[in-house]
Amino acid sequence: MEKVLEVKDLHISFDVYGGEVQAVRGVSFDLYKGETLAIVGESGSGKSVTSKALMRLLPMPPARIKQGQILLEGRDLTKLSEKEMQRVRGAEISMIFQDPMTALNPTMTIGKQITEVLLKHQQMSKAEAKARAIELLDLVGIKEPALRFKQYPHQLSGGMRQRIVIAIALACNPKVLIADEPTTALDVTIQAQILELIKDIQKKTGTSIIFITHDLGVVANVADRVAVMYAGKIVEKGTVDEIFYNPKHPYTWGLLASMPSLEHGDEELYSIPGTPPDLLNPPKGDAFAPRNAYALKIDYEMEPPMFQVSDTHYAATWLLHPNAPKVEPPKVVRERMKKFEALTKDRGGEKR
Repeated sequence: MEKVLEVKDLHISFDVYGGEVQAVRGVSFDLYKGETLAIVGESGSGKSVTSKALMRLLPMPPARIKQGQILLEGRDLTKLSEKEMQRVRGAEISMIFQDPMTALNPTMTIGKQITEVLLKHQQMSKAEAKARAIELLDLVGIKEPALRFKQYPHQLSGGMRQRIVIAIALACNPKVLIADEPTTALDVTIQAQILELIKDIQKKTGTSIIFITHDLGVVANVADRVAVMYAGKIVEKGTVDEIFYNPKHPYTWGLLASMPSLEHGDEELYSIPGTPPDLLNPPKGDAFAPRNAYALKIDYEMEPPMFQVSDTHYAATWLLHPNAPKVEPPKVVRERMKKFEALTKDRGGEKR
């Protein structure tokens, strides 16, 4: 498969009054043409900081990229000037933000907000930009696109506003589309529609997508591969099938166990004990150890390397060391694994 984006050993810090917050600590991943990579984890795990770094949208200062590379088709975005990045943003890599009301300008019509992207990056005439904008509104499922073109954001529902944000992001046929929790501000019914829309658009355009979320239920429906982040690091990565019915890291087990399920009725919802570490002073060893019921002595002394589970599956946990005790995932996680495997079989064994 053709590699579109490579992130290599990315370190990002924020210089604050109390010291240096090490928000991203050595993140590496690849993104291939036409695939969806989901980056999952709790709030504060470094997902959104990583995604904004790809677009060079972090305020510098206080943020700084300490080391690492962000290679878009071989070109290192960390080395580009702001003027050069302005030509990349929107044209080659674009983003769907969480809250469509804050992503859209309330003083500008929908049409103007879409056409300004086209006029800047595509050198179209105003008439061509308008025609293309109406096409995009139709593509994202907006009824009466010519009418909506003239309206303002406050005249549209939340779901329609998110469709507009998607249309703006897609305006220049970007190679990479970053979706930063694009359904968080929407109700469940509209969430499902937006997820279906993103999948449908990807089939039509072949765009590579990075999907940022804390919701593993969303991941199961949209992703080809998954990277699980904790305390600024990727602790497990693999195909969606590997992460869901063969997870290896205790943090991934915790995320799977925390997924609500209608089948469990009145059972108390599981939550991972404790809180994420303070990245002003990252802990020694495995950052997840204090919250990990299966932590070994070495977890408090030495950071685990990435152990290879398969050609596509890696996890940073000492439980995968040949000398480690054999530990099974908790019962609730095993039940989720079986359920996901059954759903895969129901799809006729279809692999993502």
